[in-house]
Amino acid sequence: MEREQAEKRVRELHNVLNQYNYEYHVLDKPSVSDAEYDSLLQELLNLEKEFPEFQSEDSPTQRVGGNILDMFNKVEHRTPMLSLGNAFNEQDLRDFDRRVRQAVGDDIKYVCELKIDGLAVSLRYENGLFVLGATRGDGTTGEDITMNLKTIKSIPLRLKEAVTVEVRGEAFMPKHSFERLNAAKMEREEEPFANPRNAAAGSLRQLDPKIAAQRNLAVYVYSLANAGDTDLDSHSEALDFLDKMGFKTNIERKVCHSIEEVLEYVTAWTTKRPELSYDIDGIVIKVDNTDHQEQLGFTAKSPRWAIAYKFPAEEVTTKLLNIELNIGRTGVVTPTAVLEPVRVAGTTVQRASLHNEDLIREKDIMLGDTVVVKKAGDIIPEVVNVLVENRTGEERVFEMPTHCPECESELVRIEGEVALRCINPKCPAQIREGLIHFVSRNAMNIDGLGEKVIAQLFRENLIEDVADLYKLTKEQLLDLERMGEKSADNLIQAIEKTKNNSLERLLFGLGIRLVGAKAAKTLSQEFDHMDRLANLTKEELTAIHEIGDKMADSIVTYFDQPEVKELLLELKELGVNMAYKGPKPISADEVDSYFAGKTIVLTGKLEEMSRNDAKVAIEQLGGKVTGSVSKNTHLVIAGEEAGSKLTKAQELGIEVWNEAQMLKEIQS
Repeated sequence: MEREQAEKRVRELHNVLNQYNYEYHVLDKPSVSDAEYDSLLQELLNLEKEFPEFQSEDSPTQRVGGNILDMFNKVEHRTPMLSLGNAFNEQDLRDFDRRVRQAVGDDIKYVCELKIDGLAVSLRYENGLFVLGATRGDGTTGEDITMNLKTIKSIPLRLKEAVTVEVRGEAFMPKHSFERLNAAKMEREEEPFANPRNAAAGSLRQLDPKIAAQRNLAVYVYSLANAGDTDLDSHSEALDFLDKMGFKTNIERKVCHSIEEVLEYVTAWTTKRPELSYDIDGIVIKVDNTDHQEQLGFTAKSPRWAIAYKFPAEEVTTKLLNIELNIGRTGVVTPTAVLEPVRVAGTTVQRASLHNEDLIREKDIMLGDTVVVKKAGDIIPEVVNVLVENRTGEERVFEMPTHCPECESELVRIEGEVALRCINPKCPAQIREGLIHFVSRNAMNIDGLGEKVIAQLFRENLIEDVADLYKLTKEQLLDLERMGEKSADNLIQAIEKTKNNSLERLLFGLGIRLVGAKAAKTLSQEFDHMDRLANLTKEELTAIHEIGDKMADSIVTYFDQPEVKELLLELKELGVNMAYKGPKPISADEVDSYFAGKTIVLTGKLEEMSRNDAKVAIEQLGGKVTGSVSKNTHLVIAGEEAGSKLTKAQELGIEVWNEAQMLKEIQS
């Protein structure tokens, strides 16, 4: 075939295969047989092999699976992937509705969607081309799994229009794919997956995309995280837009005009869920109007305009065999029930937290009892109650010990707390748990250094504190069980990489009592460097809005310890960064700009810069960019084809600029 003919045929095959793929995997209406599709795909593969210059990123052949990766790279989400608050009953949903109406009035619509039991993913498109796919991770940073996501045929590689957007969705394994996968595993005498969710998560974290390609995963897209230059006024409009762009959204969604309609939807799907070809674990309810969403805002972890109703947890009975004690990194003693193995919500459960001694007494739990177990939120196993009528007289009362089971120091109960604590700072259990916390996702986030590896390193006396992690050698790691040369190299590189983490990760990783990830970020932004933090007074700390007396006392006490001073000095000498590297909040009095302290809305298409670049530039000049127009908006910047937001601004008498005025202010 001549080169010109080949180029033309490649384009034709792209178009026809993409259309067939869309019909089959998005519309569920195939128009050709599998054999015909496979024949056309093979023709395209042959042409691209003969004329490699015509192969492109959005070719249907790119779904087959690429090269095996060494590791997944980290990805910072441009818009955080927040979790949702939970509702477990009708009253929780009515309370949510009451809070919404108190904030924005009674003219409310909700969008109800099935909550797919899968893995949240983020998909980024530039000029219509799929360029990046990532896991949720900790909500701020995920992992780049683009090559694995390309194997999912319901994800378009090129959109129907050349738009730049970021969308969120749920990757999942349909029931028929799960059954087929487990049948094949059992035939090979391998351990089957516990449930479709675990199977989907495991498939997307394969370093070999060809394995992911064999697993027949699917994705439902459920939100527009970064709307780019689109101009949409509601969540339901955004979902329609996603349909138009070629995404697969869930058709079972419904716009409800009252909480009564929401409750009817929830009741209906609680009954109908077994009929679906995929697993769901609840219903997501979102306020539809984006202006209302803007007014309601966010908490630190979740939007106030959305909630996830969780279906009632499955309850089963089993025998409580024993109660073991675990010592956490702050010395808290947590009793854990050891159970006869039992299947609950798709997985086998053998342990459940009992929280503290008071709960054991309150529920009258005895060793040998028959107990009812469920998974709170379908995730965490817990003992619901005891079946007292099943007692035989052989059950025994459990007595909490007076001394730590790890170091034998006397346990104490601090006034006002229900928990028993080991207060020995040299307690091995606390040190081990502290190390596990230090390497965790929200802290230093060291890839490949999980709980089991930490336990091995600790057991072999290779680490005693967090500084020892940065002294590990490849030779030491190779002596560990199941640690090969490649794994050792990857782990050393991952540890080395975290030396460059920003201060807030290190601060949170140190495990200072009462200092969570959000407080660590606030402190790091305010004081810039560990040296400043280590020398603050209680008064200086409580001057920060989010820092209370107890947290301030805890911080001062922590940094006063000689062992802590030595540890920080050692970490510095090992090259661990002690400075804050992230953006600092800009207050209105810090910049000389018209934007400083003002709430600004961007709408319509901008010619000279993208909306996201404009947003960043305005925020650097002290402005706050929001997505909807309200009486609190100071300025609207309107590009070409500005729609309802411009109309609303004019109705409210809000100042309106064009792009040229914005650029002049940014560049001045």
